[in-house]
Amino acid sequence: MIATIRRFINQFFRKSRSINNKPLNALSLSVVIIIDIFILFNVFSGLDNISQWHLSPSQAYPCRSDWESYRDSKDQNNRDYKVLASAFERDPKQSQFQQIERDAEKDRLGKVSPICLNYAKLKDRVNIPENRKIQQNIRQKSDKVSSLEQANNNIRSQYDSTLLEKIAGQGSSQSINTVSAEKAKQVLAQNKVSISTLETEVSTLKESLAQKTESISLINLIKDDSKYQIINQEYDRASFWYPSIQLAFQAIFLLPLIAIALIVHRLALRKNAGLIALISFHLLAIFFIPLLLKIFEFLQIGAIFQFFLNIVTRLFGGLLFLVSYLYILLIPLVGFSIIKISQKLTPSSKSQVANRFKNQLCLNCAKKIRSHDTHCPHCGYAQYIECQNCHELTYKHLTHCKECGYLQDASPLLPSEFPPNTNR
Repeated sequence: MIATIRRFINQFFRKSRSINNKPLNALSLSVVIIIDIFILFNVFSGLDNISQWHLSPSQAYPCRSDWESYRDSKDQNNRDYKVLASAFERDPKQSQFQQIERDAEKDRLGKVSPICLNYAKLKDRVNIPENRKIQQNIRQKSDKVSSLEQANNNIRSQYDSTLLEKIAGQGSSQSINTVSAEKAKQVLAQNKVSISTLETEVSTLKESLAQKTESISLINLIKDDSKYQIINQEYDRASFWYPSIQLAFQAIFLLPLIAIALIVHRLALRKNAGLIALISFHLLAIFFIPLLLKIFEFLQIGAIFQFFLNIVTRLFGGLLFLVSYLYILLIPLVGFSIIKISQKLTPSSKSQVANRFKNQLCLNCAKKIRSHDTHCPHCGYAQYIECQNCHELTYKHLTHCKECGYLQDASPLLPSEFPPNTNR
């Protein structure tokens, strides 16, 4: 297997740096590399665009995060209000929540969950001028409470230093503190009363907001466990299949490019169009690189990985490291299979020599020669070798003598593997 890989790599680099078995010069190689980088960048850009064609799970079920936050909230007293407050996050001048979620479906595959659309519709109903005014009062009073609490904290932190200033006989004009020691307790008490009053008013405003018909409908929906279970199950199912869907779309984008590049490359080899063969070979490699990367990415996070992960979890509990053993075995097998397929797609050395003989091409440089030429007029390479049996001249690198049919000892070589010309 190591020899096969080494031969494949050597063949790959020979084909990517030569035209008709002649190496590219530095300028040509630089131009080819720049073209490769440009095309590769655009291929990945196209893959990114087509992979977003289908709605992601978070886009198809945008309300799930609100449901999760509501159930995970440790502040049971304020969790209803937080849901209502989220309805005011959208500026009234902007599109409504429901419209935003419907816009996500435009020119894309997949649908937003009807439950989430209904949830967005209820949020839009809460976000009306009357309720926004209540919410604005709540925020203003809450800000005042925070300001008073911060002031009390400052006074408490400065109380010890104000006492020291008083003992030292330092005047109030020279004090660095905001409140003198005599007034500290009085200001603290006044602030506490103000805080208590404001908190009562905030609580009343929150209660009035929660009693609105549209608010009750929104809270009842998010409290509905059956709806949550539907959303959660559909989200998990979508998350399971989304990597597979992405890979399918990416394959739809790449496979036609690979097929076209492969057809052009094989035609160029037959027609001896060296430059076209080189460019199409580079394109073939460029199109294969992102496909392989996406396949490996899919194996890590896609449905296959999840399938094997579930099996390992059920059989071995927490021994998930066993999945690593699976990939250590799986990835080399995948790589070996790709190499074997690629080797089959690449014309064999025997067929290349036979095709060049059939088309009256030089066995070394593949340029056109006459049938009776013993040496190539382009590169000087000898086309014939003496048969070991009948001692007549026969074509090099073909398995049998053209005169007596005797099996030659020398096995056919790839044109790029032909020995240096010694018959010039």
